[in-house]
Amino acid sequence: MLGIYVAGDSGAYLNPAITFSNCLYRQLPWRRFPAYFIAQLLGAMVGSCIVYANYISAIDYYEGGHGIRTVPPASKATAGIFATYPQPFVTKASQFFSEFIASTVLMFVIFALKDRANMGMAKSDQWFPLMLFFLIFGIGACFGWETGYAINLVRDFAPRLMSYGLGYGHEVWSAGGYYFWIPIVAPWLGCMFGGFLYDAFIYTGQSPVNAPFLGLSHFFHPRREVRAKLQAEKDLQMV
Repeated sequence: MLGIYVAGDSGAYLNPAITFSNCLYRQLPWRRFPAYFIAQLLGAMVGSCIVYANYISAIDYYEGGHGIRTVPPASKATAGIFATYPQPFVTKASQFFSEFIASTVLMFVIFALKDRANMGMAKSDQWFPLMLFFLIFGIGACFGWETGYAINLVRDFAPRLMSYGLGYGHEVWSAGGYYFWIPIVAPWLGCMFGGFLYDAFIYTGQSPVNAPFLGLSHFFHPRREVRAKLQAEKDLQMV
């Protein structure tokens, strides 16, 4: 929630899967995506390093000595401070499904809250950060137990990479049957699916989902689409 207030000038894109979905469905310029993605990744790494530096003494004490670093399901593992690790009884399919559904809900509701033609925007524009807090709190309450609800590539991968470099070892990748790839892939697919569902059933604005042939003409005839967009903007100004 605080990140939205801090980074509001740029749109507060803190999740690359959400950024990608906005490029795909909401005409966010694709040229911004690489810069946003790099900033998100670096920000997550710097943040996790700050957390580690602040709690290194507490981690040493809890783990049982300086330099001892363990990963779940170890009894005193502290790697879970930085990245998500699934419960040992959860199957691979359930791990993926949990992250996929959580990300789908996240993107679906965000689009609802930001839709000017819906009640969401009119009622929650100024309260959007707080609404997002309640949304993520609800997702965590519903989906957090099994996998830790990463729902964000950089929130999981960057701290996991950092913990690997700071002594937690190869187990950060192999834990949970090499679970690490699921928080990378599932949020992308889940957010894209959530955005697709919202645009297919509720959204009435401009979206590839609402365009003929799912907007494929944007790719095959880009110049024609640009001219049409410029003409539409010109007509709107004349009105």
